[in-house]
Parts: sequence; structure tokens; C-alpha cells
Amino acid sequence: MAGRSYYNQKRTFWRANQNIRAPKLRVIDSLGKQLGVFSLSEALKIAQEQGLDLVEIAPKAAPPVAKIIDFAKFKYQQEKKEREARKKEKKGTEQKEIWLTPFIANNDYAVRVGRINEFLGEGYKVRVVVRFTGRQMGHKEFGYEIAKRVVEDTKDIAKVDVQPKFIGRQLLMTLAPLK
Repeated sequence: MAGRSYYNQKRTFWRANQNIRAPKLRVIDSLGKQLGVFSLSEALKIAQEQGLDLVEIAPKAAPPVAKIIDFAKFKYQQEKKEREARKKEKKGTEQKEIWLTPFIANNDYAVRVGRINEFLGEGYKVRVVVRFTGRQMGHKEFGYEIAKRVVEDTKDIAKVDVQPKFIGRQLLMTLAPLK
């Protein structure tokens, strides 16, 4: 049975309230103001008076740092940050591919360039593939002209990452967004 592997997933566990093991803690309130160094029982008492949780933020500091906040809200915000970081990391490496032919019609070309601009605007790298069939291989110069035209039409938002080169029956080129 194929399923998701839970072994390699990196999880962050936060110690909160009674799960905190440190005898002394540097306590920060919900507004970010430092209250001082307290024993665990005193810090828990302060958190309970405010109706919030005591969450250990930096367990390896000396003394460990704990913050008085709503734990569920804190956990949600941390997960949201991780999701955003993963999304940004993925976009930087992901590539989109657009196929063209050496004798492409003007309207089709305009649509393809529009898609290339869209992908570059979203932060993707775009691999432009000019495909040759049959007797078209005798006219490789038309493929280079199409590639040059694409570079010209996207020069304000993209730079050529990989120069046009032939691999088999395809002319390949990669465009990267300008940062």
C-alpha cells in the first residue's frame, strides 16, 4: 500500500506550559516587552493571570526564553511562515516550458510570449523549446531567429539564463526573471 512517508518530515515541537523543563526562564510578555528572569512556577502563574500560555521560544539560550502568548495562534503563525518559505523556495527552482515551432504564426507567437511573460512575472524560470520536424531541420536559422525574437520581446523582464543551443531536433533556451 503506497502512502505518505512520515519519517523524513521535519517537525518543530514547541514546549508550552507544564511541558517546559527549564527551572528558570527569561519571560517576554505578549507585546514583546521583557519582564525578567523568573522560576517556571512564577512564569506559569503570570501567564495564567493573563489567560494566556507560556511558550518556550529559545530553549538553547541561557536562561531559556519563554513568551506569554496564545499558543494556538502562535502555532498557526509559525506553520504559515513555514508554508510561505516552502512556496518561495519551490518557485525559485521550478521551471515552466513553452514549445514553439520555427514557422509559428504571429497570433500563436503572441499568445506564447504572453504566457512566457506571465510565468516570468510569477517568478518561474521559463524553458523555451523550438521544435523542428522533418525538413525543417534544414532551416535551423529560423529557430535562432525565433529565439532571438523571444529574447527581444521579454528583455524588460527576463535575462537569458542558458543560451540557445541545439539538442537533437530541439533548440533549447532558458529565461530567468530579472530580480
